[in-house]
Amino acid sequence: MSVSHNYDQPNAPNSPTGDSDSDVELDLQELDPLTAGRRAASYHDVSRKQQRRRQGEIPLRNLRSSGLRTFGRRSQKHDNYHEEAASEEDLHQLLENNPDMRDSPGSFSTADDDAPLLQHGNSRGQGTHDSIMRPRLFMPQLRLPSFLSGGPSQVDSRLGGTDETQSIGKSRDISIGQYPPPRFPPNAVSNAKYTPLSFLPRTLYNEFSFFFNMYFLLVALSQVIPPLRIGYLSTYVAPLAFVLAITLGKEALDDIARRRRDAEANKAEYTVLRLRDRSQVLAIRAKDKFKARLGSKKSKKAPSSKPNRLDAIAEEEENLGGEVDHDSNIEVDEIKIMSRDLKVGDVLKLSKDQRVPADLVILKSYPAESAVTIALSEEVNNDSPGHAEHMADALITDSEAVDADARHSTSSDRSTPAADGGGVGETFIRTDQLDGETDWKLRLASPITQPLDPRAFTRIKIVAGKPEKKVNEFIGTVEYSAECTEGRPHENTQKTRTAPLSIDNTAWADTVLASNAIVLAVVVYTGAQTRQAMSTSPSRSKTGLLEYEINNLTKILCALTLTLSIVLVALEGFENRKGHQWYVAITRFLILFSTIIPISLRVNLDMGKTAYAWLIERDQGMPSAVVRTSTIPEELGRIEYLLSDKTGTLTQNEMEMKKIHVGTVSYANEAMDEVSSYVRQGFSTISSDASQPSALVTPSSAHNTLLSGASTTRTRREIGSRVRDIVLALALCHNVTPTTEEEHGHSFTTYQASSPDEIAIVRWAESVGLRLMHRDRRSITLQSVDSSRVIVRVRILEIFPFTSEGKRMGIILQFLQGTESTTSSADEAGEIWFYQKGADTVMTSIVAANDWLDEETANMAREGLRTLVIGRRKLSSQQYHEFSTQYKEASMSLQARDLNMARVTKDHLEHNLELLGVTGVEDKLQKDVKPSLELLRNAGIKIWMLTGDKVETARCVAVSAKLVSRTQYIHSITNLSSNLNVSSALDALSLLRSKPESTALLIDGDSLSYLLTHHRQAFISLAVMLPAVIACRCSPTQKADVATLIRQHTQKRVACIGDGGNDVSMIQAADVGIGIVGKEGRQASLAADFSIITFHHLTKLLVWHGRNSYKRSAKLAQFVIHRGLLISVCQTVYSIATQFEPHALYRDWLLVGYATVYTMAPVFSLVLDTDVDEGLANLYPELYKELTTGASLSYTTFFVWVAVSVYQGVVIQGLSQLLVGSVSSPRMVSVSFSSLVLNELVMVAAEVVTWHWAMVVSLLGTAALYVASLPFLGGYFDLGYVWSWDFGWRVAAIAGCSLGPVYGVKVLRAWLRPESYRKVQGV
Repeated sequence: MSVSHNYDQPNAPNSPTGDSDSDVELDLQELDPLTAGRRAASYHDVSRKQQRRRQGEIPLRNLRSSGLRTFGRRSQKHDNYHEEAASEEDLHQLLENNPDMRDSPGSFSTADDDAPLLQHGNSRGQGTHDSIMRPRLFMPQLRLPSFLSGGPSQVDSRLGGTDETQSIGKSRDISIGQYPPPRFPPNAVSNAKYTPLSFLPRTLYNEFSFFFNMYFLLVALSQVIPPLRIGYLSTYVAPLAFVLAITLGKEALDDIARRRRDAEANKAEYTVLRLRDRSQVLAIRAKDKFKARLGSKKSKKAPSSKPNRLDAIAEEEENLGGEVDHDSNIEVDEIKIMSRDLKVGDVLKLSKDQRVPADLVILKSYPAESAVTIALSEEVNNDSPGHAEHMADALITDSEAVDADARHSTSSDRSTPAADGGGVGETFIRTDQLDGETDWKLRLASPITQPLDPRAFTRIKIVAGKPEKKVNEFIGTVEYSAECTEGRPHENTQKTRTAPLSIDNTAWADTVLASNAIVLAVVVYTGAQTRQAMSTSPSRSKTGLLEYEINNLTKILCALTLTLSIVLVALEGFENRKGHQWYVAITRFLILFSTIIPISLRVNLDMGKTAYAWLIERDQGMPSAVVRTSTIPEELGRIEYLLSDKTGTLTQNEMEMKKIHVGTVSYANEAMDEVSSYVRQGFSTISSDASQPSALVTPSSAHNTLLSGASTTRTRREIGSRVRDIVLALALCHNVTPTTEEEHGHSFTTYQASSPDEIAIVRWAESVGLRLMHRDRRSITLQSVDSSRVIVRVRILEIFPFTSEGKRMGIILQFLQGTESTTSSADEAGEIWFYQKGADTVMTSIVAANDWLDEETANMAREGLRTLVIGRRKLSSQQYHEFSTQYKEASMSLQARDLNMARVTKDHLEHNLELLGVTGVEDKLQKDVKPSLELLRNAGIKIWMLTGDKVETARCVAVSAKLVSRTQYIHSITNLSSNLNVSSALDALSLLRSKPESTALLIDGDSLSYLLTHHRQAFISLAVMLPAVIACRCSPTQKADVATLIRQHTQKRVACIGDGGNDVSMIQAADVGIGIVGKEGRQASLAADFSIITFHHLTKLLVWHGRNSYKRSAKLAQFVIHRGLLISVCQTVYSIATQFEPHALYRDWLLVGYATVYTMAPVFSLVLDTDVDEGLANLYPELYKELTTGASLSYTTFFVWVAVSVYQGVVIQGLSQLLVGSVSSPRMVSVSFSSLVLNELVMVAAEVVTWHWAMVVSLLGTAALYVASLPFLGGYFDLGYVWSWDFGWRVAAIAGCSLGPVYGVKVLRAWLRPESYRKVQGV
């Protein structure tokens, strides 16, 4: 039983008597003395008797009935809102032309009834003129009771004094059926990075934050200044605009794709209960009649016959007639609303396996099989209009043999709820997508709201705390105002009942309803204020490490350009310039040498990233892979830390019983058939006649049955007895409830429990012959699978639920005697047994001394199985009553209650238990998880597992998945807190320093929080050196903090992978976020940079696609830089030869064509190159480790390419000028430029490792295109000379001189110091 919180709400609305604007403060005698004795807060109890109206008075029955006539306005907008709005506008136009009608006593403002009634003028301003002038009859709006009115703050907001938007930092009052609804964030999922307004500012800022983009922007702007203009303005502006268009377009397409995926989630439909007043229909009819009457009279042009609004009201009151009861006039309809349109205060109807779209408070739960249509018939039970008839819980039967106090204790701990709700407001939810915990959570409806009919929900007000991140905490209250007339016809009172709300009464967004039940729940938080959204960090624009490295290299190139420009000007002399100043000359040189920093670099890299994304998404080995952020594929080849979720990522969250040990023999796999034979023998019934009822089995009777088998040996009988005892214990000692479901006309039984381990054990017991047939809070019934007969009936006397601290679960049972049709009387004593199961760490000291338990549990743990030790103890009636008495006294103590109850349990029950055996349960791993983790570990990636699950579970999965190898020691740090001294925490860390390379760390969430708070630097500096870290009980925020901390501390690339909503923050905080499309949703997949469908695809994504993306981009970037440097060196040689004049060597089209049509396709074809095939990349994952050093693009490789560029540029331009015999003639330009293009094409061919047909096509096609374009270059070349033999041999000689030495050095280096990939290829 959850502890009731004494929740104090200081700002909770008080009685209307404290509201100066409330109509309760008015002198009711002045308004209508006939109704002055009635409470203004109760709109549904005002008398409808006809009374004479007096001039200048406002009958309060009009005021109150208008609220009833107009209830359901908010729901009405889903149906006929627009139609009625149009008709109301027509009526408004009529009424504006009728001053008598506007000023009539019966006409008043459409403001809420709490507004001043005799108000003259417009307190709301001109903007509300329409609503003030419109008659109340035609403006449907519900007048809520005082306890739902929201207090003074809401009244003030309706009068225009305050904003209706409630602050996120304040608690909120939620009134069901309130109109207009309070303003809160929309319930829409959004993973988009930009808004339409922020897209251009943010993307442009991101682009120009890179140095080379800013550099080219300044170069382009410089061409506006006439002294600095060198060529056409478009020569410099067009490339920059093209680059920005490509980058911004790619970002826009990525974000549009995110929005489309979000739209799919936001369009999911949910069933919402629409609460409407029946008189609303009559009000609409009356309004239509009135409109028709006005129209007919207007058409007859009879102005003297003015419509009398009071007659219309009187006609409507006749239709309503009699006393109006609020609940009996409320209709409940079911409508479908999209997730994004849900509002705070909406009542949702959820069923099994349905995802919760917003944060809810559960109002009511009932079994699905007994569900009836929510819409009520016209026949209403007027005797108790506010309450539904209690559903009979057939599963729960009283047992007089069970002590009342014991029954109370069992009920209070809610350990064995009926999974279907059973009319007691209980249901289970799955929270693995929220907090990562695999255990199902029990949730309860408030005892106030559970018995209510849905029509009475309009009397409910919920006070909820402010939105916050804590998914395991909630404080609130629920108030229900019940009618209490007590025989006084002219006076009505209301009795308000209040109850606290806690986390047990909630269902947060992204949880899943697990029970076979119908749940009615009210929305309390939506959109950005849900727990899941507040635990999620906002999306950020991610930039790859390669981008920063290239940015640094461009700064070096810019420094070289500036230095070269200054040197060239200085060689001629700063004072001896001709025609312009020295600083103008330096600037012109900078512009001439701007090709050193190639603007096409960004275009090539961005197009390369698009190509990588295309290859990833079309890889047949990774079906359904999606690249959601196409700007960082190279990061996949630089990962050094991998942070992984457990549930749904490494495991399937499907438990299976794999092994059982009974002391002398172990059973697994095919040996389970022998267990089945023992069960059939041990639980065989005495009567062989199928028509006769079978006898119920007790532990003693089953033992006698086994001893009677004379044909078996003594050893076999002993083993059979042990097997029978442990199977019986496993079939009874649990919190599992069987439920019957129907699908496609077939009925089948499913099991529901808070732990999947228990379900696996119960399923195993059924597979060996003992089926759980029935379970409620007071009894359990077992059935033989072979005979389908009931063979065991027990009463539940007491349950001791599993806790993280106790790590064990116990149950006291009383076995019934007799037959399956007749059982022993309640007074007849039956055998009483105490069963207990738990972790071996705690059960070792509880069970009797033995010599095999520790060894066997260690063996199972090494196999990665989750072990449970089972024991039992027989109790006499006297022993049980002694325990029950003392346990009751301990439960009533006000101080140290839990300690006292634990002490009584230990003294009476938990000692010297008979050890029955040990079970081993396996959490099924995802496909190929073990080899995948081993491959990633060999690739040099350190793997952390961050999970919200229990410590023992995480340890078992880490071992079974081979996250921790057999040679590694697991060091556990748990239960660290600020209560401990500093030395305790440091001692826990000191053990890791001795052998960090062979030690894995297991730490829980509390200890992790403590170390990150008080010993942050010491912990992270040590943890990043460990080969594996397992963090348990981690919140989503902690996961994100760990990812951020590793990134900041190591400056290494961090990848995070997960499948649930609780992993979104971690994924977004990582350098590379990878989402798995899980069974329970796509939250992680939608928020991730890369989406895959199973964990083992990660190895291919990193080792193969990551390697190719990084190696290709590194080679592409350096080649583009080489291309720009080469033409800049040629320009430098030319400038020196022309006496340092800043004139262009290649102008206009030659400059643009060189970087585009003449070299771009061959250079870009390098994105198809691979140095090793996929088989070798997987066979030698150590090749991946080399990528993390950044050797493919480093300062060393950069300066090597600079040296090559300088050499080739000097050779090409120098030999061109020497061989042609001219410095600036068209012949020299044609030889120089042709040699330059030929040099680039051959250099591309020399760099290719693995040829692709597209490379051949691009090389030959570009060469042919250049030759074909020569006739059109007459403005730059001497075309007659181009087609001569002299041109041909000069170009060939120059190309040979520039390429020969470079290629020779390349071959020599490959022979002396071969690359790693050549070693594994044997080349």
